[in-house]
Order: sequence, then C-alpha cells, then structure tokens
Amino acid sequence: MPAKHDINKVGVESSDFPILCETCLGPNPYVRMTKQEFGNECKICNRPFTVFRWNPGAGARYKKTEICNTCAKIKGVCQTCLLDLEYGLPVQVRDAALGRKQDAPTSDINKQFYIQNLEAQMANSADGQVFDSDAANRAGREMLKNMARTDPHYKRNRPHICSFFVKGECKRGGECPFRHELPKENELSKQNLVDRYYGKNDPVAKKILREQAESKGMKAPEDKTVTTLLFLGLPVTTEAEIRASLAGACPFVKPTEVRSLTIVEASHCAFVNFVNRPLAERVAEALSAQNGIEVSGKRAKVVWGRSRPQKGKGPSAAGSASASGSGSVTAV
Repeated sequence: MPAKHDINKVGVESSDFPILCETCLGPNPYVRMTKQEFGNECKICNRPFTVFRWNPGAGARYKKTEICNTCAKIKGVCQTCLLDLEYGLPVQVRDAALGRKQDAPTSDINKQFYIQNLEAQMANSADGQVFDSDAANRAGREMLKNMARTDPHYKRNRPHICSFFVKGECKRGGECPFRHELPKENELSKQNLVDRYYGKNDPVAKKILREQAESKGMKAPEDKTVTTLLFLGLPVTTEAEIRASLAGACPFVKPTEVRSLTIVEASHCAFVNFVNRPLAERVAEALSAQNGIEVSGKRAKVVWGRSRPQKGKGPSAAGSASASGSGSVTAV
C-alpha cells in the first residue's frame, strides 16, 4: 500500500509478493526471488515500487516486475508480461471483448490523481476489484474463454537474442546463455510496454483480433474505401437505440465518428458508415470478439459491406440494399 495518502503527493509502494501469471512464475514451485524495496519506478505511474527478480527455470532468462502492484491490480494483469491474469490475453483483446472504455489520463498529474482514486476504490471494495464483472458483456466473456490460453506459454521465458551472434562475433558457442538466432522483422518485433498496458496499438492484440474476426467471416475487404458495417437480423428498432448499443459495445467510438446510419426495416438490417477505415476495422474486431452486437435485447450479426461495382466494370447491383453517402456498399 502507498506510504503517502495525500492526493497531491506522489506516494511509494511496498509489497511482500508480486502479482504474476503462471508462465512468468515458471514451473518450479520453489522458485527463489530477490526483493528490492523501491528498486525502480513503475513504467506506468512512475512511482517507486518493490522490484522482484527471479529465474523461472533452467534455460530461461532472469525476469523482474516491470509495473507496481497497484497498476497491476487496476488492470488485472501480470506485473511482468502485462497479460490478463484470467485469460492470458492482451489487455486490448480483453477490453474489446468486454466493451471496456479506455479512460485513463496521460498527463503525469492527472495520472497520479486517477491511480490514487482507484486505490481508494479498491480499498473500499470487498473483493479489491475496480470493474463490475456482472455488468460485463456475457457474449464477450464466452468468447474470451474460447480464446484463452489454458497452458503456460513458456516460450515467453526464453533468453534474449545474443547481440554478438547477430554481428557474427560471439565466441562462447554452446556456453552462451543467450539465443543464437537472427531476429525477425515483422509487426510483432516492435512492442511498447505502456501501449500494451493501456490496450492501444498493441501489435499482438491486433493480430489476435484480426485472426478472430477472420475466423468469424469478418475479413476486412481489400477495398480501403469501404468503411461500412452491416448489422443483420435486427429487431424493430430506432437509430437512437442502435447508436446507444454501439456506444455500449464500443465506447471508443465518438458520436461524431459515425458518418451515417441507415436502417432498412424490410431487411431487418442497418448500414453503419464510419468516418475512416481504421475506426471501422477496430469496431469490426471488437464486435467480432463480442460475437455481434445486442440491440433492443436481441443479438445481431455484424458483417462488412463491400464496394458497389462501378458501371461497366462488374455485375449490376440492382435489387441489393445499399447505404447512402460516401463509401456506399452493398450487402454481402
């Protein structure tokens, strides 16, 4: 718990044991740790905290806690890998499936105020939790259970790549404690710890959400001008109810970022057109993780729209439902 409770002062934190996932802790139940009080500052809140360091097992690299105990409790993540403790998934995947809003401040002063307020909430809570699990999206929780990693992923504990081997200068051979392999340059090669914690621009989460969307038949169309999603199987509803459901499922979408919303009552569907393609892709990934969207008590299917064929370059689109405005699409 923090040593200082003044809301205007930066406190420090001391803990007796870290919050770790099974993978980071390692298979040895008798793992030995070193403990250093105020050994480093938290990568998130910048407060001094107790740093733990240990070796998960034979052939693994030494690991240490990267964020403080409080920040780990706020997000429900491991202090080292920053993955969700319940599902073993990135924060961005979990929050997309549960429809949680990312409202944490970025400035240092507001960050301290925000974290200390959450500390007070956890202290007054019976289970020490901040989020209301009963209000979470049930469909999203079922989806997370299916996506959850049930077995420890010990590959994360491997030693780092030997920089001397990359340069062709390592002379230790088999005695070298680091991995002798060349690094791979891909979308996963550049990861930021702060982005991973807040669930923003996490390449691992993006890959998981993209694969999940494609498995649900929601592969993004090649045409980058398509920014429309179709809600199929809707009950009798109104535009206001659809907007409210979208705001609840995807709280990161601002009302002004929905360019147009057209309801086709005869087909029980709606065309939702967004201001840009990245936002449409993010909404599609979030709704696929939630297994659709619930509107007026009924869960509707969500699919991508597709480009309307230009005249003289494809079959006629007559008879198919279409959305008005820029980036018009036809039903898939």
